[in-house]
Amino acid sequence: MHHTGGAPSAALFILLVIMPAALLCLYLLAAVRIRRTARWSAWRIASFTTGIALIVTSMLPPLAGWAHNDLRSHMLQHLLLGMFGPLGLVFGAPGSLFLRSVSAQTARGTMNVLRIRPVRFLIHPVTAAFLDIGGMYLLYLTPFYALSMGNPVLFVFLHLHFVLSGYLFTWSVAGPDPAPHRPSRAVRLTVIFLATAAHAILGKLMYGYGYPQGISASIEEIQAAAQWMYYGGDVAEFCIIIGFFAAWFRQRSTLPDALAD
Repeated sequence: MHHTGGAPSAALFILLVIMPAALLCLYLLAAVRIRRTARWSAWRIASFTTGIALIVTSMLPPLAGWAHNDLRSHMLQHLLLGMFGPLGLVFGAPGSLFLRSVSAQTARGTMNVLRIRPVRFLIHPVTAAFLDIGGMYLLYLTPFYALSMGNPVLFVFLHLHFVLSGYLFTWSVAGPDPAPHRPSRAVRLTVIFLATAAHAILGKLMYGYGYPQGISASIEEIQAAAQWMYYGGDVAEFCIIIGFFAAWFRQRSTLPDALAD
């Protein structure tokens, strides 16, 4: 059971092509404005631009058409939307750019929102991991994937969830943007390793038991998609770990020697 056609629906086109392109324009305008009077890393700009490009590319032909009809292409699309695209966005530090671009009052208000208890619960690394990795288990080990292929609303929700949950998880464990009440590095690193293990286990379950079931894909197609998930996920999670330690070492290098010891 697969969709046909080579282009995303109007809702998906607006949400994951038009809106990301608009966000990129806003990001670039803010970065240019900041760089007139202060420093803003060109690497951050390149990272955010790459993240947007990966998300938009995944939603346009030919990949969008292939993903409708082939589980392997769907998995590649999933990796771009839910892992590599969000990686680029998070390490582009859009939150920091936003806080530097608005008034002090708006910046304080934004940080106060992040301190609200329900929001703190939502952005906690454990919660973010459940939404991201747990969502994959729900999608691929239950009939939800087959249902989403025949339901336009679920189909749109699925793709949007990939991006939002992937961004939330990456930001919660390794994002350079400020976050009040962020758990310790030990907690965040533990969550990264547990999420990596859970992602790998899911790939093995799909490969060994032929998940997702109830679709027209052959077992060879399913196993190839599971391999894409397994190895592609390893690469993305390795990048998260690199970002985690890079931020740690960068912060330590800015501390006085007496505090860094």
